[in-house]
Amino acid sequence: MPPHTMEAIQFDKKKVEILLIKAPLPTEPVKNEVIVQVAFAGICGTDLHIAEGAFPCCDAPVILGHEFSGVVSAVGSEVTHLKPGDHVVVDPNSGCYRCEFCHGGKYHYCKVGGINNTVGIWNDGGWAQYCKVAAEQVHKLPDNITLEQAALTEPLSCISHGWDRISPIPVGSRILILGAGIIGNLWASVLHLQGHRRVTVSEPQEARRKLFEKLETGFDIITPDELKSLHTKDPNWGVDLVIECSGYAPAMEEALTLIKPGGKMCIFGITSPQARMSISPFLMYKNELTIIAVNINPFSFPKALGWIDAMGTRYLDYERLGIKTYSLRQHKEALEALKKGAIAKAIFKIK
Repeated sequence: MPPHTMEAIQFDKKKVEILLIKAPLPTEPVKNEVIVQVAFAGICGTDLHIAEGAFPCCDAPVILGHEFSGVVSAVGSEVTHLKPGDHVVVDPNSGCYRCEFCHGGKYHYCKVGGINNTVGIWNDGGWAQYCKVAAEQVHKLPDNITLEQAALTEPLSCISHGWDRISPIPVGSRILILGAGIIGNLWASVLHLQGHRRVTVSEPQEARRKLFEKLETGFDIITPDELKSLHTKDPNWGVDLVIECSGYAPAMEEALTLIKPGGKMCIFGITSPQARMSISPFLMYKNELTIIAVNINPFSFPKALGWIDAMGTRYLDYERLGIKTYSLRQHKEALEALKKGAIAKAIFKIK
């Protein structure tokens, strides 16, 4: 490879095309900038939506990847909390820090920041050998957290925000998780860590159901048809909480009928902007149901790192979670495996 270039995976919105390219190395960092040599970079369900042209992203060609860990390569003159060689993880989201939402500690509502300015969606991200980011978005890892584990910080930070939104979740609650992709698996792992045992997971793909069993949580893993039959056989069967991780609107719509009075639904999976669901206001009134949606990860990276510390290899082993690593050059193979459900998650191993 010629000097001053790097391998990267770029998405061209106009052509709806993902390509492996030789991109220029990031320019030298100035002031509060940090260059990270990427070690591990995950493929998120949002990335799949972007690749299909179904999710908003940068109009110009952009290097994807908003879940990544790595090693600091260089820092700008004003950076004091990091130095070259530090192991780090990058929070891809930030705010403008000027609007009422940012000043209220809710930058995920910011019309300029939040999901509207994400590294790897609107700015070049971690599907590359190097990435330049703002220093305030870079978190130094404790010595006991590996770069491999840290690649899961971003999805866990979103789950942490979701946990805060739907808490309290009393131990003994009956919980239904829709979808056994990586997000469903991570939710199941966190629930198990917190002492929950009355959990059912619904997943249509057989391969993913088999992968889920490797987590050894003891949770029931069933098909959507089996879920329907539970309610058919016993109309009183229901759950206190639904955690929707599939991003499939019809599944959300049906799950509302399975929630017991006083229960709630957490809409966590991201749908296409065109997706719609129908809700009965009478059912909502009669059962006093609550629907709570979750938008990214405001200030929740420290909590996610705390979870990673507590979860350790018991829950965050790649093989157990159904995660497979690929090189950047294997991006087509990785995306195809994800679409087929042969794996729960693909992560690029770069460094």
